[in-house]
Amino acid sequence: MKIKNSRMEALKMLISSKELGSQEEVLQALKKEGFKLTQATLSRDLKQLKVAKAASMNGKYVYVLPNETMYKRIHKPISALEMMNTPGFISINFSGNMGVIKTRPGYASSIAYNIDNSDIPEIMGTIAGDDTIFIVVKEGANKNNIIEGLNGIIPNI
Repeated sequence: MKIKNSRMEALKMLISSKELGSQEEVLQALKKEGFKLTQATLSRDLKQLKVAKAASMNGKYVYVLPNETMYKRIHKPISALEMMNTPGFISINFSGNMGVIKTRPGYASSIAYNIDNSDIPEIMGTIAGDDTIFIVVKEGANKNNIIEGLNGIIPNI
Protein backbone atom coordinates (compact mmCIF):
# COMPACT_ATOMS: atom_id res chain seq x y z
CA MET A 1 0.00 0.00 0.00
CA LYS A 2 2.94 2.34 0.68
CA ILE A 3 4.07 2.01 -2.96
CA LYS A 4 0.59 2.90 -4.23
CA ASN A 5 0.40 5.95 -1.95
CA SER A 6 3.83 7.13 -3.17
CA ARG A 7 2.80 6.52 -6.78
CA MET A 8 -0.48 8.42 -6.32
CA GLU A 9 1.34 11.38 -4.72
CA ALA A 10 3.89 11.38 -7.56
CA LEU A 11 1.03 11.23 -10.09
CA LYS A 12 -0.68 14.24 -8.47
CA MET A 13 2.58 16.20 -8.48
CA LEU A 14 3.28 15.37 -12.13
CA ILE A 15 -0.22 16.35 -13.26
CA SER A 16 0.03 19.60 -11.27
CA SER A 17 3.44 20.53 -12.62
CA LYS A 18 3.53 19.33 -16.25
CA GLU A 19 1.29 19.48 -19.28
CA LEU A 20 0.63 15.80 -19.88
CA GLY A 21 -1.86 15.11 -22.65
CA SER A 22 -1.85 11.33 -22.99
CA GLN A 23 -1.57 8.28 -20.79
CA GLU A 24 1.64 7.39 -22.59
CA GLU A 25 3.15 10.75 -21.56
CA VAL A 26 2.02 10.13 -17.96
CA LEU A 27 3.49 6.61 -17.99
CA GLN A 28 6.83 7.97 -19.27
CA ALA A 29 6.88 10.72 -16.62
CA LEU A 30 6.13 8.17 -13.88
CA LYS A 31 8.84 5.88 -15.25
CA LYS A 32 11.37 8.74 -14.94
CA GLU A 33 10.32 9.00 -11.27
CA GLY A 34 10.95 5.27 -10.75
CA PHE A 35 7.37 3.99 -11.01
CA LYS A 36 6.81 1.24 -13.56
CA LEU A 37 3.15 0.40 -14.10
CA THR A 38 0.76 -0.74 -16.79
CA GLN A 39 -1.67 1.42 -18.71
CA ALA A 40 -4.55 -0.35 -16.94
CA THR A 41 -3.14 0.52 -13.50
CA LEU A 42 -2.60 4.13 -14.60
CA SER A 43 -6.17 4.29 -15.87
CA ARG A 44 -7.48 3.10 -12.48
CA ASP A 45 -5.25 5.61 -10.66
CA LEU A 46 -6.51 8.48 -12.85
CA LYS A 47 -10.10 7.43 -12.23
CA GLN A 48 -9.52 7.21 -8.46
CA LEU A 49 -8.02 10.71 -8.43
CA LYS A 50 -10.95 11.97 -10.58
CA VAL A 51 -8.49 13.36 -13.12
CA ALA A 52 -10.04 15.06 -16.15
CA LYS A 53 -8.77 16.68 -19.32
CA ALA A 54 -9.01 20.41 -19.87
CA ALA A 55 -7.59 22.93 -22.30
CA SER A 56 -4.34 24.48 -21.12
CA MET A 57 -3.29 28.08 -21.77
CA ASN A 58 -1.93 27.09 -25.20
CA GLY A 59 -5.08 25.17 -26.19
CA LYS A 60 -3.61 21.69 -25.75
CA TYR A 61 -5.80 19.27 -23.78
CA VAL A 62 -3.98 18.07 -20.68
CA TYR A 63 -4.76 16.10 -17.53
CA VAL A 64 -5.88 18.19 -14.55
CA LEU A 65 -6.76 17.41 -10.97
CA PRO A 66 -10.29 18.23 -9.77
CA ASN A 67 -11.01 21.69 -8.31
CA GLU A 68 -8.05 23.33 -10.01
CA THR A 69 -9.25 26.65 -11.35
CA MET A 70 -5.91 27.99 -12.45
CA TYR A 71 -3.76 25.32 -14.04
CA LYS A 72 -0.44 26.58 -12.80
CA ARG A 73 2.65 24.99 -14.27
CA ILE A 74 6.15 25.09 -12.89
CA HIS A 75 8.58 26.53 -15.44
CA LYS A 76 11.66 24.74 -14.09
CA PRO A 77 10.24 21.39 -13.02
CA ILE A 78 11.86 19.39 -10.26
CA SER A 79 11.25 15.68 -9.80
CA ALA A 80 7.96 14.61 -8.23
CA LEU A 81 9.83 12.87 -5.40
CA GLU A 82 11.67 16.14 -4.65
CA MET A 83 8.32 17.96 -4.61
CA MET A 84 6.84 15.43 -2.18
CA ASN A 85 9.72 16.09 0.24
CA THR A 86 9.26 19.88 0.04
CA PRO A 87 6.71 21.36 2.44
CA GLY A 88 3.66 23.05 0.93
CA PHE A 89 3.71 26.03 3.32
CA ILE A 90 5.28 29.27 2.04
CA SER A 91 4.19 32.14 4.32
CA ILE A 92 1.60 33.54 6.73
CA ASN A 93 0.52 37.17 7.24
CA PHE A 94 -2.09 38.77 9.48
CA SER A 95 -4.24 41.89 9.24
CA GLY A 96 -6.74 42.52 12.00
CA ASN A 97 -8.77 39.38 12.56
CA MET A 98 -7.75 37.86 9.22
CA GLY A 99 -4.80 35.79 8.12
CA VAL A 100 -3.52 34.66 4.74
CA ILE A 101 -1.42 31.54 4.33
CA LYS A 102 0.40 31.10 1.01
CA THR A 103 1.21 27.54 -0.11
CA ARG A 104 2.64 25.80 -3.14
CA PRO A 105 0.00 25.12 -5.82
CA GLY A 106 -2.35 22.33 -4.82
CA TYR A 107 -1.56 22.33 -1.09
CA ALA A 108 -4.03 24.89 0.28
CA SER A 109 -7.13 22.70 0.54
CA SER A 110 -5.43 19.88 2.44
CA ILE A 111 -3.70 22.27 4.86
CA ALA A 112 -6.99 24.18 5.39
CA TYR A 113 -8.78 20.88 6.03
CA ASN A 114 -6.23 20.05 8.73
CA ILE A 115 -6.60 23.51 10.28
CA ASP A 116 -10.41 23.25 10.31
CA ASN A 117 -10.22 19.84 11.97
CA SER A 118 -7.73 20.89 14.61
CA ASP A 119 -8.44 22.36 18.00
CA ILE A 120 -7.00 25.86 17.64
CA PRO A 121 -9.45 28.02 19.61
CA GLU A 122 -8.23 31.30 18.06
CA ILE A 123 -9.17 30.21 14.50
CA MET A 124 -12.85 30.35 13.59
CA GLY A 125 -12.50 28.84 10.11
CA THR A 126 -10.75 28.81 6.73
CA ILE A 127 -11.45 29.24 3.04
CA ALA A 128 -8.97 27.61 0.66
CA GLY A 129 -8.09 28.15 -2.96
CA ASP A 130 -5.34 26.39 -4.89
CA ASP A 131 -2.38 28.11 -3.20
CA THR A 132 -3.96 30.48 -0.66
CA ILE A 133 -5.80 29.94 2.63
CA PHE A 134 -7.87 32.71 4.21
CA ILE A 135 -8.24 32.25 7.96
CA VAL A 136 -10.69 34.09 10.20
CA VAL A 137 -9.23 34.76 13.63
CA LYS A 138 -11.22 35.55 16.78
CA GLU A 139 -11.15 39.22 17.84
CA GLY A 140 -8.16 39.99 20.05
CA ALA A 141 -6.45 36.64 19.44
CA ASN A 142 -2.70 36.56 20.01
CA LYS A 143 -0.87 35.93 16.69
CA ASN A 144 1.90 34.02 18.49
CA ASN A 145 -0.69 31.60 19.95
CA ILE A 146 -2.12 31.06 16.47
CA ILE A 147 1.30 30.31 15.00
CA GLU A 148 2.09 28.01 17.92
CA GLY A 149 -1.19 26.13 17.29
CA LEU A 150 -0.51 25.94 13.56
CA ASN A 151 2.99 24.54 14.20
CA GLY A 152 1.41 21.16 15.00
CA ILE A 153 -0.22 21.14 11.55
CA ILE A 154 2.38 23.00 9.49
CA PRO A 155 5.93 22.08 10.55
CA ASN A 156 8.48 24.92 10.44
CA ILE A 157 5.84 27.65 10.25
